[in-house]
Amino acid sequence: MEVLIMAGQLILGLSILVGLHEWGHMAAAKMFGMRVEKYFIGFPPKIFSIQKGETEYGIGAIPLGGFVKISGMIDESMDTEAMNKEPQPWEFRSKPAWQRLIVMLGGIIVNVVVGIFIFIVIAYNEGDKFLSSSEVNKYGIVAGNLAQEIGLKTGDKIVKVNGKPFSNFNDVVSSEVFLGSNSSYTVNRNGKEVEIDIPNNFIEKLSDPEEKGNFIRPLEPFKIGELIPASPAEKAGLETGDQVISINGKPVHFFNEMQTELQQLKGKQAQLVVQRGTAQKTLAVDVAPEGTIGFYPESLLNYTAVEYSLGQAISVGTQDAFAVVYNNIKGFGKIFRGEVSPSKALSGPIGIARMFGGVWDWSRFWYLTGLLSMVLAFMNALPIPALDGGHAVILSYEIISGRKPSDRFLENAQKVGMVLLLGLMAFAIFNDVWKAVF
Repeated sequence: MEVLIMAGQLILGLSILVGLHEWGHMAAAKMFGMRVEKYFIGFPPKIFSIQKGETEYGIGAIPLGGFVKISGMIDESMDTEAMNKEPQPWEFRSKPAWQRLIVMLGGIIVNVVVGIFIFIVIAYNEGDKFLSSSEVNKYGIVAGNLAQEIGLKTGDKIVKVNGKPFSNFNDVVSSEVFLGSNSSYTVNRNGKEVEIDIPNNFIEKLSDPEEKGNFIRPLEPFKIGELIPASPAEKAGLETGDQVISINGKPVHFFNEMQTELQQLKGKQAQLVVQRGTAQKTLAVDVAPEGTIGFYPESLLNYTAVEYSLGQAISVGTQDAFAVVYNNIKGFGKIFRGEVSPSKALSGPIGIARMFGGVWDWSRFWYLTGLLSMVLAFMNALPIPALDGGHAVILSYEIISGRKPSDRFLENAQKVGMVLLLGLMAFAIFNDVWKAVF
């Protein structure tokens, strides 16, 4: 079921974004009087289509893409037969270069607008919720395996990031840290300041979402939050608001301590002493084979909640959207400098589906859809033949020089671009399978 939910979210998200991207091309083309022969979400074979005016609107069986067919344009269809005829007034090739450039940029512009809009709505509806540095440093951090590899320890209190104090715990695990060069943490360990250097290729190890989530977390005192129905916790009589004092006689102060104890009691029974109001109760709880008992913890740390006005949300959402593009540029920089392996940095459909997760969370869905919208805009803007950016470069040359490249050159450029894109897609899919299996 989780696989189906992942696939469903991926297909829905990409269908929305690709549909809007291709609509951007189509709307610009129709605005300048160009004939749009086809508008499809998904690639052939065709599942369904309807003819409306000069355009066939349809859905293809392969959902990871889409296309528009504009008369008189050399595209992935490689319809060169029509190009041998005299140009017609409604064709792409007969229009001024500046109009053709706007048509090619139409999809990118729409993806940028959609991405910014989604991030603005998220900022306005959800605001922000974070732990301040002073709140985190009441107890310090839990250092996961990767954190321990670079020298962090559970109980460390991070006081500086890249030599500067921070106010928001999210800054500790931000892209500025992992995509930057020569990043570091300054920690207070038993009253002494210790400098922890972060390797420039460390982002490779954080490519697994699970590893990134377990990198560092705050040491959190907690109480029992929502109980999962029919779980061992519910059956044993645990109640929302209970505070766990000990497990099998071992004191428990923080949630990570409870996790550690339960992992050692997989498939066994645990004796929990809980504080309920003014009384203490002892409960026998069966531990699942996964080392869980079935509840969501409620942190006793004080989170700072921020609500944004519409004006603030527009500013914050726009910054968040363009931060995605900025991070992609920095990520490509690391690949080109040899600091990060492409196989670790690039993800295909399987990797993206894993990001959505096996639970349908609308908040997460729209965040990732907004992120993907900005990523699609950035990727399509790359100056690679067959991508919108490649077409834009050629049209910009035509506008500046006043000379139009030959149809033969455009055909060959399209072929080269298609080979590059198919090769990149094959690599990304193979890479996803390899990471999933090994």
